[in-house]
Amino acid sequence: KILEKVGRQSIKGISLFGFRNNDDYEKIINDTVNDFCKATVDMSETKTGALVVFEKKTPLQDIVSSGTTLDAVSSTELFNGLFFKNSALHDGAVVVREGRIYAAGCILPLSQNPALASELGTRHRAAIGMSENSDAVVVVVSEETGKVSVAIGGNLQRDVENGTLREILLRELIESENKNDNKVKNKKRKNKGGDVDEK
Repeated sequence: KILEKVGRQSIKGISLFGFRNNDDYEKIINDTVNDFCKATVDMSETKTGALVVFEKKTPLQDIVSSGTTLDAVSSTELFNGLFFKNSALHDGAVVVREGRIYAAGCILPLSQNPALASELGTRHRAAIGMSENSDAVVVVVSEETGKVSVAIGGNLQRDVENGTLREILLRELIESENKNDNKVKNKKRKNKGGDVDEK
């Protein structure tokens, strides 16, 4: 687990010498989001069901362990290929970690919320369940309608347009990360200045 944590930090640009290259990290995330959004257009048109988890701060190693580890550079073709109906991994979820397609065929926890709409299928309930148990952003492409939905914090936003999907992913994966980093830096500056630590 320690080695995994170090590896994940290095991908985000946090070197052993204590500096973070935000530009490299943001480029990787931007490229991956673009690849994925292009793939969702194809999957929506062909009504190819898909379930993709974008990991954030909460480690999802148990989820990754339930599937097949890939740790591959993202591409539109790879996203499409993993969810192709004849693919051995198309029924499970894909986990994206730090901009890389990290695992496929993963099993997600289903939401037990009794208030969910009865027409929601297994993929949507799994997306909501994953977002209830972590800070991950989970995207679903419906096999019946081809429509895209996004689950965050236990809430499901349905029928999301491609441009909106891109905005949501970039906001959650880059902007929120930067805000959290700035809060940590400001907290450290206050502590160095002799201020009382924030709770």
